[in-house]
Amino acid sequence: MNHALRLLVPALVIAALAVPAPVLAQQVQVPRSRAEIGLTFAPVVARTAPAIVNVYALKNRPRANPMLDDPFFRRFFGAPGGPGFGGPNDRVQRSLGSGVLVDRSGVVVTNNHVVEGADEVRISLADKREFDAEILLRDPRTDLAVLKLRGGKGDFPFAELGSSDDLAVGDIVLAIGNPFGVGQTVTQGIVSALARTQAGITDYGFFIQTDAAINPGNSGGALVDGAGRVIGINTAIFSRSGGSQGIGFAIPADMVRVVLQSALSGSKTVRRPWLGANLQRITADIAEGLDIGRPVGALVQSVVRGSPADQAGLRSGDLIVSVAGQEVDDPDAFGFRFVTRPLGGSVEIGVVRQGRQLSLNVPLVAAPETTPRDEITLSGRSPLTGATVVNLSPAVMEEMRTLDADKGVVIAAVAEGSPADDINLKAGDVILEVNGVPIATTADLDNATRTPSRIWRITLKRGGRTISAVLPG
Repeated sequence: MNHALRLLVPALVIAALAVPAPVLAQQVQVPRSRAEIGLTFAPVVARTAPAIVNVYALKNRPRANPMLDDPFFRRFFGAPGGPGFGGPNDRVQRSLGSGVLVDRSGVVVTNNHVVEGADEVRISLADKREFDAEILLRDPRTDLAVLKLRGGKGDFPFAELGSSDDLAVGDIVLAIGNPFGVGQTVTQGIVSALARTQAGITDYGFFIQTDAAINPGNSGGALVDGAGRVIGINTAIFSRSGGSQGIGFAIPADMVRVVLQSALSGSKTVRRPWLGANLQRITADIAEGLDIGRPVGALVQSVVRGSPADQAGLRSGDLIVSVAGQEVDDPDAFGFRFVTRPLGGSVEIGVVRQGRQLSLNVPLVAAPETTPRDEITLSGRSPLTGATVVNLSPAVMEEMRTLDADKGVVIAAVAEGSPADDINLKAGDVILEVNGVPIATTADLDNATRTPSRIWRITLKRGGRTISAVLPG
């Protein structure tokens, strides 16, 4: 016997003898009947698995042909993206994810990143039936998408949405999806943590963390509790190898419900409560300066005039510490608690102002779209070509998180490889001025970029900073 092991054995024996028999009996429980030996999650899986689907997103992409980069060949064989050398110049990209049927009529919830950019979406059910699907709503801010199956008799299996607030750390959960495309797979684990707010995955960072094995292909699948209710949508893993390492993140069912309700109402965007204030995370240094002891809460940086926050009397410098009696540790936790409240009425928020505890009632209303978006994708020969821009309004400011802007037009998207992408323009940038011309509407910007110029002077706002740049034409 190994010498170290020989030394250890007597110590273990002594330790075991020192523990009274009743205590040992309480610590270790053996099965007391044949029924207990046969305990299984099979009934939960049998009830839920039929509602878990595979999501196939098909994207048509131009096939690169290096000879078409040469003007001589392009003259005879056409431009990139068109017919080249006698055949189609496209290729089809296929991505695979999972989804959950949440309504008898064939409504599916999945991740936005599973279907983003898709030209066609097909759904495969657990019983091998396949259907085309329509995208009802995509919400990049939560990384959720809602689809609707085409065809069928409208009597599909579906899973019940639970409440993520009913969860506790240590609860047993099941993850159901299609990892690596191997087919429907069930893994089991526990809730490792709740309210994870610094995962950096979506705008509303408030995730359920689990050690149930989640891998590529599980995205959009269900996290299920012991009663068979969907309490989260699996969306991401923390991994250094590309495989599961016991840290997976799921979007809570309470957030899923908000996006689903907007889709079922016919809206193409998610209608959620609007605060109208910029919030900041509390650091230890700020907590010490405010004399609040612990670095928890959301610090108000600024308030939009006329917004619900303004109407409630919220001020710059206030520290928000609770929503409807539930404590919030940071701006992400506040965002989740606030936007998952139903529209209509008001909600009470707890505030610390100069050492005093206050309660303020914030109206629960959606941000209004006071100005038509008038979306335009800029073309021509300017550095802004390839940028899609929209007019500012409270709704757009909320979506794009540009609450510090009160004029200009905001970039909603930038085409990959475009001149706008080359100069590092980003969604959320607000264009204020081009070549000395103030920009108030998308039409103003379209006109300002149609006139050729040898030099372009562009002023924009990004993250509260005003930036000016001089670029060649």
